[in-house]
Amino acid sequence: MSLQEIINNLPQIGFVEWIGIRPIRAAAVQEVSSVEVSQEEGLIGDHYNKVGGARQVTLIQAEHLETVAKLLKINNINPVLTRRNILVSGINLLAFADRTFQIGEVVLEMTGFCHPCSKMEANLGSGGYNAMRGHGGITAKVIQGGIIKIGDQVKLYQNG
Repeated sequence: MSLQEIINNLPQIGFVEWIGIRPIRAAAVQEVSSVEVSQEEGLIGDHYNKVGGARQVTLIQAEHLETVAKLLKINNINPVLTRRNILVSGINLLAFADRTFQIGEVVLEMTGFCHPCSKMEANLGSGGYNAMRGHGGITAKVIQGGIIKIGDQVKLYQNG
């Protein structure tokens, strides 16, 4: 197989484990069981609603939170503390680089990495910022809206 064929081979399917939104910029994250998503506004009810913005949705892997917890020598991390929108498990989010992917009926395009901010030090404790480096997840923009709910599949988008 060529390297391109290997990169395009992504048979794994992940699942949405948790969803959170922030109605205003510095507000606490609110856990929800589902969220409406539009191409114009991103996650409805979330403060980040730039039309066509590259950071309409933030995602993080549950497996990375396990790693961060181990680095910090704690049992687990509540996803609320990461200030991300969607927690997924079972698929490598970085495999979506330069690609579109689907969550339930919603289609997203990865736009970059979601690097930790200084709030991680306060939220996770001493060393939280550095523990999150390389484990902060990804950012995405909405290509096709719909509803995302806990339990939805996360997979590479197959057009058609």
